[in-house]
Parts: sequence; C-alpha cells; structure tokens
Amino acid sequence: MRPLVFAHRGGADALPEHTLAAYLRALADGADGVECDVRLTRDGHLVCVHDRRLDRTSNGTGLVSAKTLAELEGLDFGSWHAAAAAAELTAEHTRLLTLDRLLSALRDSGRAVRLLIETKHPSRYGSEVERRLVEMLRKFGLAEPVPGDPVQVTVMSFAALALRRIRALAPGLPTVYLLEIPPPGVGRGRLPFGARIAGPGIGLVRSRPTLVRNFQAAGLQTYVWTVNNEPDLDLVLEQGVDGIISDRPRFVIDKLENARPV
Repeated sequence: MRPLVFAHRGGADALPEHTLAAYLRALADGADGVECDVRLTRDGHLVCVHDRRLDRTSNGTGLVSAKTLAELEGLDFGSWHAAAAAAELTAEHTRLLTLDRLLSALRDSGRAVRLLIETKHPSRYGSEVERRLVEMLRKFGLAEPVPGDPVQVTVMSFAALALRRIRALAPGLPTVYLLEIPPPGVGRGRLPFGARIAGPGIGLVRSRPTLVRNFQAAGLQTYVWTVNNEPDLDLVLEQGVDGIISDRPRFVIDKLENARPV
C-alpha cells in the first residue's frame, strides 16, 4: 500500500501557505490529506497560521495571539508569495483562514480527506488551545472518528503534554508526536503517553537510519515531514513510511503514480 500524501500547510510551494486557495488546490491535485497549524487569537478564535509572529506571511506585524480575529481579517496573507505575481489574486489567496472555514471547506469538498492539525506551543493560552480545538471538532462531528465519514482528523504536536490533553478530551482522535530532536527512548520506538503515530522530520530520518524501522518494530505508524525533493522522497519510500507531508504534494503524487507497476 502506498503512503498517504499530505499537503503541508495546504501545499505551500504552489500557493500561499494556509490560504483556502492552497487547500482547494491540494484537493484538486489529489492529495489524500492536508496539514494545518492552529493558534488562538486574543478573542479565542482558532486560526491557521504557522509562525507566532505575523511578519513573514502577512503585511501585518506583531504576535498572532495578541490580535483579535477582526484585526487579522484585515491583513493580506498571500501577496508575499512568489506565485502571486503570476496569479489573479482573490480572497481565497489572501484572506486569513480560520479553522472553522477550513473544516467547512473540507466538509463541502465531496471527497474523502484526512486533516492533520498541529497545535502550536508554547502558547500564552496553554491548554485552552486543545480545549477550543476539541470544541470546534465537536461542532463538525469530528471529535470522535466515525467509520465512513469522509473527513478524518488527526492532531499533532511537538508538545507531549498537548497530546495528553487531546487524549483526555477526545480519546478516539489519532495523535502524532512530532520529532526534531528525539528525547531519550523515543528513538528506540517508544512514544510519550497520548501519542499514537511518530512524526519525525526528514532531517532526523536522514541522520538516524534505523529510526523508522524501530517505530515499525514497535507497531507504530510514521508520518515524515517535510519531504520536498527526490532524494528525500526516495529515502522515505524505501523505508516504507505511512505518510508523507510535503509542500509539493503534486510532485509526490506524480512520483508514486510513475512508480506503480504496469
């Protein structure tokens, strides 16, 4: 079985990351799933923004957590991207994306899609991030996986405590422990309580040749991020990973299609 292909931040290479246009493009390109990061605004809304500061991906400045939703809605989150020069930009390319809007779009897509949601920590709001997330998922009927539901959610974090909170709030949700520098024991196939899937970065997979094999021996799935070039893709395919998270989902899909036996 081929690995699942996830569009990192919606597929951040082709279109501005975390914009609705990027996610719709990834679905049209055939990605199995999409990935997003969530942060809380000052007035308690979950928004899809990776950085704690606004400077890189918008025309605003300051902390996401210090702004209200209305303040963030007034910013341009897409014109900075290289693709903007060649595209006729619409609100889908430049408008802030809330988790509510993303979940609505996935529900309306009419196809099966897996959503990876990373909760960003440290955060001034602490456990409120996970509490609000599970509350939002309940609104959409996604806090408990339902067989046959076309939309399936998995929660990810670098913070083991965040995954423990998810396990307590929504025990049925799959969880991914993201790894850049593994704590003691993890490299031998053990994950912190609350984590069910290993999520190593590609740099870690390169530097630890036995890492994926150790997770497999422990009966754990492995999703690797962020796989954007051919040597890295060849490496993770050779190791038999379960999920590939990429800024270039179309590139990954094309490689997998070409590798199929005739």
